Amino acid sequence: MIVIPLTPSTPGRAWPVVLPPALLTLLLGLWGIGRGGSIWRDEAVSYQVAHRTLPELWRLLGEIDAVHGLHYLILHAVFSCWDGGLVALRLPSVLAMTLAAAALAETGRRLAGPRVGLLAGLVFALVPAVQQYAQEGRSYASACAAVVVGTLLLVRAWQRPRAGAWAAYGAVMLLAALLHEFAVLAMAGHAITLGWGRADRRVWRGWAVATAAAALALLPLVLISRQQADQVAWIRTPGWTDIWAPALTGAVGALCAGLREPAAAGAPVRLRAVALPLLVVPPAVLILVSYLDPLYVDRYVVFSYAGLALLLGLALDRAWARSALPVPQRARPVVAAFALAALLLGPLPLEHGLRTPQSRPNDVAAAARAVRELGRPGDAVLFVPGARREAALYDPAAFAGLRDLALAETGAASGTINGVEAEPGAISAALTTPRRVVLVTDPRPRATVPARDEAKLAALADRFQPCRTTTVHGIKVTLYAVPESCG
Repeated sequence: MIVIPLTPSTPGRAWPVVLPPALLTLLLGLWGIGRGGSIWRDEAVSYQVAHRTLPELWRLLGEIDAVHGLHYLILHAVFSCWDGGLVALRLPSVLAMTLAAAALAETGRRLAGPRVGLLAGLVFALVPAVQQYAQEGRSYASACAAVVVGTLLLVRAWQRPRAGAWAAYGAVMLLAALLHEFAVLAMAGHAITLGWGRADRRVWRGWAVATAAAALALLPLVLISRQQADQVAWIRTPGWTDIWAPALTGAVGALCAGLREPAAAGAPVRLRAVALPLLVVPPAVLILVSYLDPLYVDRYVVFSYAGLALLLGLALDRAWARSALPVPQRARPVVAAFALAALLLGPLPLEHGLRTPQSRPNDVAAAARAVRELGRPGDAVLFVPGARREAALYDPAAFAGLRDLALAETGAASGTINGVEAEPGAISAALTTPRRVVLVTDPRPRATVPARDEAKLAALADRFQPCRTTTVHGIKVTLYAVPESCG
């Protein structure tokens, strides 16, 4: 499947290989970037935190969520230059994945030739997880881009082991880990790559110094984030539903790694030695650790899909090279064009689904609209749990005129994300005066209810009756009123 007349040993002309995957990733990232005006909770946190002042943001990072601090600061800078709403929130992720696709294609070109690099870059652009996190206002796309660029720098430094090359590798991998700490797992994969590729002592020494310097610079963030471990207390021990996807992709990658690969001129190592550890090691280590301390979430290691794309690019290249189809040489570009069209157009239904509000767990913007429709000035509003206040923090205009009875201190003032709520007794007392209350909560009740939320629900049941309920994607909004005010 080749439309670019290059041979595996071609040393130059990177742009014909790098540009198509980058453009495809950019176009797919811009397609439906607004997602129908929807935004889910994690993105809403990014949005409202990035709009705080720098002193407020710095205080927050000292108390909670330091692991996403660099991403929040980047978004703060973006919004300071251009407050473009959801587009501004997600555009950095789109650009990051575009860079990742370009760097991946170049990595494939250097390791196994231009055709493999081109195909790997196109496959990467079409991976559903890549498209999903390219349109998400979180740090996962940026961390992915830094890991892929770091992997390319590893190959270059291995090819020409110089102090400057290893310094660049260490700096980029540090950036990746600052964007998300679990990017350090990619460096563990790189260690496997060096062993598999039988790197000499000079290469091992350069890598060890760069990695040690990056780890030392990262240590303060690690210590702070460990003190904020309650932020990930919601993660559960992995079950089969969590591990089947990485197990399947790892198996596919292992099969592809068994294929004979072309070697590009000057490549220090085979593609499989770079790609398979990147695909397998980060999720495998995180899953194993999670049986002691649950930490595994697939989006934390989305960069591992870069290894899968490299291996699938190799598999497609070998499939075309071994094809027994009686296609004349002159007709091969036409056949390749049709095959490429099928590769690009086949996933369209899935890609369209990724750009709908239903593709995320919930829709905070829809909840805010429901509150605007049910509430009126003078009504009270409650959030169960208090974290459902994300809707008010994202769209405060929808809550204008409503009294948040449980809120004692705002998030910006308290250095928290959603603010500090009053004691249960104070909340119950505050609920004796309003005649109408808008409740924002989850569609299904939780198994365990904290004392504050229990006080809210008990007071509602004692004095009010439900009047109208609107259930949006992942969130339920109900209007409660005293019996004579339910109309």
